[in-house]
Amino acid sequence: MSQGRCPFGFDDPEALARRRTDHDFDPVPDEAETFTSAHEEFARLRNDRPVARSQEYDGFWALLGYDEVLTAITDIDRFTTTTQNAIPKFAFTGVRPPLHLDPPEHTSYRRVINRAFTPPRMRELEPRVRAAAVELLDPLIAGGWADICREYAHRFPAFVFADFFNLDVETSELIKAVTGRYVDAIQVLDHETVRGLSGRLYEIAQSIIDSRAVQPLDPEEDLTTALMQAEHDGEPLPAAMVLGCVRQLIVTGMVAPSVFTGNMFVHLARDPQLQDYLREQPEKIPDAVEEFLRLYSPYRGMARTAREDVELGGELIREGDPVALVYTSANRDERVFPDGESFILDRPNIAKHISFGRGTHSCPGAPLARMMMRITLEEVLARSASFHEAGEPEMAIWAEWGTRSVPLDFVRA
Repeated sequence: MSQGRCPFGFDDPEALARRRTDHDFDPVPDEAETFTSAHEEFARLRNDRPVARSQEYDGFWALLGYDEVLTAITDIDRFTTTTQNAIPKFAFTGVRPPLHLDPPEHTSYRRVINRAFTPPRMRELEPRVRAAAVELLDPLIAGGWADICREYAHRFPAFVFADFFNLDVETSELIKAVTGRYVDAIQVLDHETVRGLSGRLYEIAQSIIDSRAVQPLDPEEDLTTALMQAEHDGEPLPAAMVLGCVRQLIVTGMVAPSVFTGNMFVHLARDPQLQDYLREQPEKIPDAVEEFLRLYSPYRGMARTAREDVELGGELIREGDPVALVYTSANRDERVFPDGESFILDRPNIAKHISFGRGTHSCPGAPLARMMMRITLEEVLARSASFHEAGEPEMAIWAEWGTRSVPLDFVRA
């Protein structure tokens, strides 16, 4: 563990050098994480070290405090996403807008993407998203036992994205399967497998583009067609960038819902009173989703890189240093969210949570993600009288935080 910050600022080179070789925490501990262990560790560190140091993955700073994460994601003059957008840094197989670009380069792509997530578009999608949720949930609840992650959370995004991207379910499930193996390979730093699976995802993205080239769809209804028809300064967007953008989009929406959904189920299984309250007051489910998003944010390995020397959280981050955006910790920061480790329905400042980021690179798919989570809770609570844990959850490892397996016993309504 570190010996503390230099009390005389940053003019002591020896103290600064010592601090850069400190090791405050391990992103992947020796023992498997439990549903509470990572949060216990972050809470222990956060008050003393809102900016912690790790020597894993070639060394990086972990931003654990809310203000520190918010600064890094909104101050695009001092922090960039173009150098390294994830920790660990893994096999890089192309530029994928808009995540890999900063303004102004990213703006043309983001403008097109934003149009796909408008309120009218979400209202149009909702009946089909609900139908997919019911189709998957009904047999699980009727069966009385289910691993809600493996049998629902890992499948539901594929059904939703098949509809959203105008794909057949088989293609969407292929994307989900390849993405799952891709994320697993990243977690164990298997660069060769990452590179190969990333290439496979590019091939799938190219096949979608090729299909739209032969038979374009309404750009107001199909994001791939809209990107292919978009222009910047009177010229079409570069084909390689459109490919990278489609490749990014088909993966991003598959990962986070898969690890987050099980978190809500674990919490509700351990809080039958909240279960019953939300069954009786379903209009409160959207508020519950927001507090679940704050409490169980799945992101802790997304990253930025310092463009210049920056003082943040009492630490000197050097130009070129990677920083991990530990949303998982920041959203429980007691300086912003009093009693931040607890679920509080109708939390007064819940709108301040940053589970979807903030500013330039905030998640454009947040409206769809919120809809998916709300519908999931509405349908499972309406169709069940109760559910409780049938075993310990299995947790994902860095870079995501969340569940990979959640066995539950259901009593049908």
